[in-house]
Amino acid sequence: MTGWPGRGRAVVVGLGARPSATMADLLTAVDTTLTTAGLSASDVTTLATLDRRGGDSAVREMAVDRGWQLALFAAADLAATPVPSPSGAVAAAVGTPSVAEAAALRAAGPDASLLVPKRIFPNVTVAIATAVFTKASREFLDPLG
Repeated sequence: MTGWPGRGRAVVVGLGARPSATMADLLTAVDTTLTTAGLSASDVTTLATLDRRGGDSAVREMAVDRGWQLALFAAADLAATPVPSPSGAVAAAVGTPSVAEAAALRAAGPDASLLVPKRIFPNVTVAIATAVFTKASREFLDPLG
């Protein structure tokens, strides 16, 4: 959080994962990406991903264990989000050319930017987005309502 009264910074981890991804895969990918960005788990507000990953116990457990909100998005919503690194292979597999980048940007809100573009690990892709928000605009951080 910043030192300005009524203002803060949203840090959102966007996550794309194969169904076979384990908790160890998720932790390694996310923690490595956070460390590379000079961040820690306590800086993160939200874990964002494709709605079908919301049923994965490892994804839910990571969000709960770290006290992060979990933002889930339909493929069509993610596909409508412009990203710098779209993938035809991802589009063919899940119906959107981006999961990690698009989910991070969408969950961070309308003024978000990528702090870390997608990083690809075995079974997992991670991106980090950030945005400054005010108390009046904070509702965009809870896309599930």
